[in-house]
Amino acid sequence: MLILAFQPGRHSDKFQSMLKFFVFFLFLTCTSLLAAPIKDSDKDKQKLQARPVQLTKDGEKWAQKTLKKMSVEEKIGQLIMVRALAEFQNVESPAYNSLHNDIHKYHLGSVIITVRVDGPFLLRNQPYEAAVVTNRLQHDSELPLLVAADFERGLSMRLMGTPFFPHAMAFGAAGKPAYAEAFGRIVARESRAIGVHWNFFPVADVNSNPENPVINTRSFGEDPQQVGDLLAAYIRGSREGGMLSTAKHFPGHGDTSTDSHLELARVGGTIEHLRATDLPPFQKAIDAGVDSIMVAHVTVPALEPDPNRVATISSKIITDLLIHDMHFGGIVVTDAMDMKALTSIYKSAGTDAAGRAAVDAFKAGNDMIILPSDLDGAYNGLLRAAKSGEITNDELNSRVLKVLRAKASLGLHKARLVDLDSISELVAKPADLTLAQEIADAAVALVRDNGQALSTLSTEFQRRHGTSVPRGPYDMAEQPGEGVFVLILTDDMRGESGRGFEREVRQRIPDAKIMFVDNRVAAAMRETAVAAAVKAKAVIVAAYVVPTTGKMVSVNGVMKNSVALVGDNSTLMERILQSAGKKTAMVAMGNPYLAGEFPTVQTYICTFSNSPTSETAAVKALFGEIPFRGKLPVTLPNIAVRGTGLEHSAMAQGRVAQPTPAAETQAAPKQ
Repeated sequence: MLILAFQPGRHSDKFQSMLKFFVFFLFLTCTSLLAAPIKDSDKDKQKLQARPVQLTKDGEKWAQKTLKKMSVEEKIGQLIMVRALAEFQNVESPAYNSLHNDIHKYHLGSVIITVRVDGPFLLRNQPYEAAVVTNRLQHDSELPLLVAADFERGLSMRLMGTPFFPHAMAFGAAGKPAYAEAFGRIVARESRAIGVHWNFFPVADVNSNPENPVINTRSFGEDPQQVGDLLAAYIRGSREGGMLSTAKHFPGHGDTSTDSHLELARVGGTIEHLRATDLPPFQKAIDAGVDSIMVAHVTVPALEPDPNRVATISSKIITDLLIHDMHFGGIVVTDAMDMKALTSIYKSAGTDAAGRAAVDAFKAGNDMIILPSDLDGAYNGLLRAAKSGEITNDELNSRVLKVLRAKASLGLHKARLVDLDSISELVAKPADLTLAQEIADAAVALVRDNGQALSTLSTEFQRRHGTSVPRGPYDMAEQPGEGVFVLILTDDMRGESGRGFEREVRQRIPDAKIMFVDNRVAAAMRETAVAAAVKAKAVIVAAYVVPTTGKMVSVNGVMKNSVALVGDNSTLMERILQSAGKKTAMVAMGNPYLAGEFPTVQTYICTFSNSPTSETAAVKALFGEIPFRGKLPVTLPNIAVRGTGLEHSAMAQGRVAQPTPAAETQAAPKQ
C-alpha cells in the first residue's frame, strides 16, 4: 500500500494534480503487468514464419555467455533428450509432474514429441494440442528446449488435420528433387508453428536389401546418387523453413535384414562397397549443410572389427570416419538408446548399464544421447565421468556449445514460445494438401500389365460414370454386384489400413464387393474370397505391408520383423492368383518387393506408401483417371530393374465424385 501525505495550502492544487497523475500512472502500470504472460512477453513469441536456420553474431554471443555460466550438472543435462507426449495433461497430473521434475532435476536440453500407441493404433492428436504442450514445456524450462520429432512423412506421422505426404520411396519413384525441397520447406513451416524445431529426417540409407524390415520405403531408393540428390533437396527446404534436419542412420542401415529395435543388426560388405554405396548420400547431406546425423545401432565389420561395438559406441566410425574423414561438424546424435540392439550389449553392466552406454556413446563422438533406457542412470553415469576426468572439460564444453549454438541458430534465445493464433495460417494450407496428393499421384508405378485387369476396371468406371452419385452416410448400401471385387490384406483389419482405399473405390463403384482380411481370419475367409474373385469381372488386391519398427510376426515358426506377406495372407494371395490371375491387379500399398513372393502376378502396381494420399492415387490410377508415371527407385529381384515404369495413359474423363481431402480422413495406422 502506498500512502501519500501532503498539507493543504497554497500549493494544494498542484499537489492534487500531481497525485492524479501518479494514480493514473500507477493504474496503467498495474494493468500492463496483469496483462503480461507469466514468463514471456508478446515480443518473445514466434510470429508468422520462422526465419532460415542461421547462427548470427548475437546468437554466438548468447551461446558462449550461457556456456560460461553453466555448472557441470547443467551441461550434462543439455546432452540428453527424453520423450514428451503431445497430448493434454493437467499440470498437476503425475505424468506431467514427472516430466516437469525431470526437466529441472536433470537440466534437460531437449525433448522429442510423440504420441501414444495402442496395439496397431497410433493415437494421433491435434496441432493446437501439440503447440500448447511445447509452449508449456518451454515455459517450465530455465533454458530454451530443443524440441524434436520423427516427422518422416510430415506432421501427419503424429498429428491429425495435416498433409499426408507419402513415404520417402514415393519421392524416389516420382523422381523430382523439387518435390523433396518443397516437402522440407512445408514440414519446417508447420513444425515451427507448433513449436518443433528439429526433424529426425531425411533417411539417408540406401535400401539395397529387399528383405530389410525396418528401412524399406523409408529410404528414397537404392541408387546412391538419387538418394543423395533428394537428401540435399530436402535439407535445403528444411533449413530455409527454419528447421534442423537429420540424416540417418549412419553409416547406413539399408543393407541389413534385421530390425535393430529388436536385435543386433549387421551391415556386411567391404569398405569399398560402403564407400561406393552407403556413405555417398551422407557425404551429400553434409555438403548440403545437414544440421545433425543420427548413428545406427548396427555392427559394421568393415569399419569396426569388434562385434560388440556397434556404430553408436565406435570411435572408429564416428570420430575417425564421420567427423575427421567426412568433415562433419554438426550435431551427432545416437539412435534411441533403449533399443535392444544396444541394451543387449550392456546386460552384464547391471544397474550401471545406461550410464556405461551413455559414456561410451559420448566418448565415441556423439553429442546428444537420445531416449536413454534409464534417465537417472545415463545422467549420473555421464556426470561421474565428467567429474572423474574420463570425459574432459574441453570435450564436454565443445559438445554443449554445439547444442547451444543450434538453439541460437533457431532464434530460441530470443523467442521460445509459439503464437497459437498463427497455427490456422501456417498448418494444412490447401496448396500443401494438393501438393501431397500430386506427389503421391506421380509416384504410382505400373510394373507389370497383362492388358486385361486395368482395361476392365476402366470400362467398369466409365460404364457408371455420369450415372452414379455419392452415397450419403445414412443411405442404404447397394447390393454387391459381380463387377469388381476388392481384397484388402492387412496386418490387422481393425486398423485404418485400407479404409481410404475402400472409400475411394466406393466413390467410383458403389456396388463393388470389398473384403478386409488379416492373418487371424484369412484361413476362414479363403474360400469365400476365392469364390468372389472367380465370379468378378475384375479383381483388385491391395496388400498393406510397410516398415514398422519393432513389429513381431511369425515367419516359418520364428518371431521376427518382416515386410513380407506371411502366413494365411500369403496363402490367400497365392490362391487368388491361381484362380483369377489374369483379371487381378495386385497393388503393393507399401513394400514394392512383394512381387518377388508371387512371381506369377500379371498386373502389378506400386505406390511405395500406405498414406491416404497414396490410397487415393492408387485408385485413381486403377480406374484410368491419371496415368501411371512412377519409376521403380529399387530393383525387384526376378521381377523388374530399377527405373521400370510401364506407360499407361489416363482413360477415364472426369470423376464420379470428389474424394474426401486427405487431411480430413481418419488416422493412419501405426508405422
